[in-house]
Amino acid sequence: MKITIITVVYNAEKYLKDCIESVLAQQYPNLEYILIDGQSSDSSFQIAKRYSENITVLISEPDTGMYDALNKGIALATGDVIGILNADDMLASDDVITEVADVFNDDRIAAVYGDLNYVAPDQVDKVQRKWRSQQANPNDLALGWMPAHPTLYVRANLFKKFGGYQLDFGSAADYELMLRFLYQHQIPAKYLPKLMVNMRSGGMSNQSWKHRYSALINDLKALRRNKIPSPALALVLKKLRKVKQFF
Repeated sequence: MKITIITVVYNAEKYLKDCIESVLAQQYPNLEYILIDGQSSDSSFQIAKRYSENITVLISEPDTGMYDALNKGIALATGDVIGILNADDMLASDDVITEVADVFNDDRIAAVYGDLNYVAPDQVDKVQRKWRSQQANPNDLALGWMPAHPTLYVRANLFKKFGGYQLDFGSAADYELMLRFLYQHQIPAKYLPKLMVNMRSGGMSNQSWKHRYSALINDLKALRRNKIPSPALALVLKKLRKVKQFF
């Protein structure tokens, strides 16, 4: 099967090389790599062009943000399975996609997710938090659980069936999509107990108190949109679940 990885970029020159090379190092032979640059004002696109022979689709054009760019990538994807890798992040080893594909050999599985480390931005061997997931069911999402979005791989046909990222949820668009797929539509998902991604700490929802408040409101909106029975409780539990990642 063909697996597509999508990276969207905007002014990520500092870490983009690491991201791209972690994808190109994968042992899996049937890998499509799509990189969408939002017309960066730094050297991001020039860095990406150095690898153009190994990037299946490379585009630089304006967009309205990260999730608009991801939707563009999904529309261009020709893989049977689609995953996302942020421009600041790295696949943790060269066999990640091989093991993901092995799980999808079971036709009953619609999605795969795994484990993630938060690492120091300029010291990737320094782990700050560990997101260890679990085999979960839809009711766990109603109790604040969620998979690590950068580890989530989904069969491509489900984006056509259930839609892509909804742009009215701000930085919670990925959370809303996971609630929609895993809770509302209850697609069968499998936990792969493997470190899949090293994610540099930070992110657009954690840039300031204003961003954090906006992220909280959008999380609540996503929970309500997907008819979680007690959205306020789920939101509190979602935040509390992060505490154990530090230990």
